Amino acid sequence: MAIQFIDLKAQYRHLKPAIDARIHAVLDHGQYIMGPEVAELEAQLAAYTGARHAIGVCDGTKALLIALMALGIKAGDEVITTPFTFIATGEMIALLGAVPVFVDIDPVSYNLDPARLEAAITPRTRGIMPVSLYGQCADFAAINAIAEAHGLAVIEDGAQSFGASQHGKRSGNLCTIGTTSFFPSKPLGCYGDGGACFTSDDELAKKMREIRIHGQDRRYHHPVIGINGRLDTIQAAVLLAKMPGFQDEVVARARIGARYNALLGDVARVPQLAAGNSHVYAQYTIEVDNRAAVQKALQELGVPTAVHYPIPLHLQPAFAHLGQGAGSFPHAEAAGQRVMSLPMHPFLDDATQDVIVDAVKQALC
Repeated sequence: MAIQFIDLKAQYRHLKPAIDARIHAVLDHGQYIMGPEVAELEAQLAAYTGARHAIGVCDGTKALLIALMALGIKAGDEVITTPFTFIATGEMIALLGAVPVFVDIDPVSYNLDPARLEAAITPRTRGIMPVSLYGQCADFAAINAIAEAHGLAVIEDGAQSFGASQHGKRSGNLCTIGTTSFFPSKPLGCYGDGGACFTSDDELAKKMREIRIHGQDRRYHHPVIGINGRLDTIQAAVLLAKMPGFQDEVVARARIGARYNALLGDVARVPQLAAGNSHVYAQYTIEVDNRAAVQKALQELGVPTAVHYPIPLHLQPAFAHLGQGAGSFPHAEAAGQRVMSLPMHPFLDDATQDVIVDAVKQALC
């Protein structure tokens, strides 16, 4: 059997009765938009993260947009973020006419380096948007302290880190607003697009709930401009079926990641876990020399790989107007040339992992 990069079929087989029952319940009651499963899921997500409010939305990208809109980010404002992330992070800042201000990463964690934050803050700075990349949270203790000193809001782009924790608090509940994605390949994934925003600020929660339904506070009454950002009821139903076993999958991911580290630590640069952090390994990412050759060798050995992310945001054509060329953020650029992700999912058994590890060692020889 071919090795799967992410085995969603294995998860479905394991959860099939619960998933099918939840989907059929929606088909039976027919409330496909904002049905009762959405509120039920929101309550469970809030309880899981520890945030007072969870707001289900249509995808992780719109979760970022809704968070920025709730904070009043507008044209000309600056929002500090990392260049080493998926385009959505910087894209949503730019979509509002604001300016993404990039800060280089810590080369060990790949997350935004708090030591570089102060130098990036200007009178136009309105917020900081760290990314909890690959499944490990950014250093929110340091980031929040700097933000508080300057009166700035912090938004966690936790698209890859739902289930991870930092000093006993879970991703989504580490700053002003947390966001996540339920894209199928994420640690908690639905069967289409989905996402959520989290906050313990009652007023921000109210704003985000209004924004996701066209700025509506009651039917046909719109105090603010919003978007169509609702989470589909069927996607909420799928997530509800997955929630009871989700923490077991988090534990399995941590075990598999630790096993990879032990088996590959002598041949490649493996993920480093920061003190106080847990890791959900949305991706299991290593660094290698001659990445293209290694990927080709692994492909020939039947092992799929991926690169997250080969081109940092400041080198993307969409952000060329910022005038930050090669050399602007050397740690992000170096990571983009060297990182490579291996198969990772909670149903990856030891025998298959051993095959992957042996192939990696062979490809690196």
